[in-house]
Amino acid sequence: MAVPMRKNLELKARIDDLAQARRTAQQLATQPPVHLKQVDTYFHCRSGRLKLRETVGRPAQLIWYDRADQPSARISRYLLVEIPDAEATRDLLSAACGVRCVVKKRREVYLHRFVRIHLDQVETLGEFIEFEAMLQPEVDELDAQRVLDDLMQRFNLSQERLLDASYGDLL
Repeated sequence: MAVPMRKNLELKARIDDLAQARRTAQQLATQPPVHLKQVDTYFHCRSGRLKLRETVGRPAQLIWYDRADQPSARISRYLLVEIPDAEATRDLLSAACGVRCVVKKRREVYLHRFVRIHLDQVETLGEFIEFEAMLQPEVDELDAQRVLDDLMQRFNLSQERLLDASYGDLL
């Protein structure tokens, strides 16, 4: 079975007040938040980024994604596969590709319409917010951009706070 290529429009920013961001996310959320503890192991690869995501209490995922490095909303194309044996997969990819870095984080996920709002506490890096608008036939890039613009205002995010890199690139 082929793995479908998915797309989202995303942006990431550094935040100074996690408690305030949490209050805003709770006001906007359509469901209770999901709390996750994740370890992302990034591997060297020819193009894009490749990581093994291990989430406590959930199956591991191998994720390849490609997106522009720019401090604004950008399209991310990605492939995602559940991995039954994270340790063996990590060992195999470490030997074959080499490890770029390991990112450890606590993540709160809120859902607002078709956007996942991530409040992240990243070990050694600090606190961040990320918006991922899931593009679908009924949600195009323009619709997604409008919602992300609105969320930037609601969370009082200035352009200067936006990041152009992944957590793996920041380490």
